[in-house]
Amino acid sequence: MTRSDESLSARLKSVTWDEHDRTNSAPFIVALMDGRLDRDAYAALLGQSYLFYRELERAGDAWRSDPVVGPFVSDALVRGPALEADLAWLRGDGWRDELVPLPATQRYTDRIRAVCFDSPSAFVAHHYTRYLGDLSGGQIVRSKLRNIYGLTSDGVRFYLFDQVPKPKVFKDGYRGLLDELRWDEPERADLVAEVNLAFRLNRAVFDDLGDALEVDLAGS
Repeated sequence: MTRSDESLSARLKSVTWDEHDRTNSAPFIVALMDGRLDRDAYAALLGQSYLFYRELERAGDAWRSDPVVGPFVSDALVRGPALEADLAWLRGDGWRDELVPLPATQRYTDRIRAVCFDSPSAFVAHHYTRYLGDLSGGQIVRSKLRNIYGLTSDGVRFYLFDQVPKPKVFKDGYRGLLDELRWDEPERADLVAEVNLAFRLNRAVFDDLGDALEVDLAGS
């Protein structure tokens, strides 16, 4: 239950926190951050990420001129070229030939394709889930991965937002856009539900990666 005076950005953070926390605590991610997985596992994560970011950014291009949703779309957030650069550096120029979506990745991509081109609330939900996370926890991930795998900029460009010099200022502005939305309660509820679904879809990708790579997620 939410207070009537609670801002939409505050509501999103509080009501989706459990799914957010479970996703960040997925065994595959914990193993990666602990340095128990090799560089190939990291590259596999980037490859699967590329597939759903590519679809989300296609949806963003479709919404650019929309007066309500368009302001959320920013070239400073686009991750496709950075992912392409990281994958080329980690796996060579033929990385696309080796890229096959895992079942969970296919479901995630299909969901984005099904709802994000037609529903403003669904697009904002997936946009919010991906990019605010990238600007927040993603920076901690980048620092850890650089140390674990001996990387500098090459290989971790996905986490480098060189067009966002002050992430906190940018995130505050993004939350301001959320709070300015004049959506009715059903659309706000749809937004919250889709954010939670996006977290679950993302967590399923982590689980599939662990299974596909046969990694020791227990750390034993």
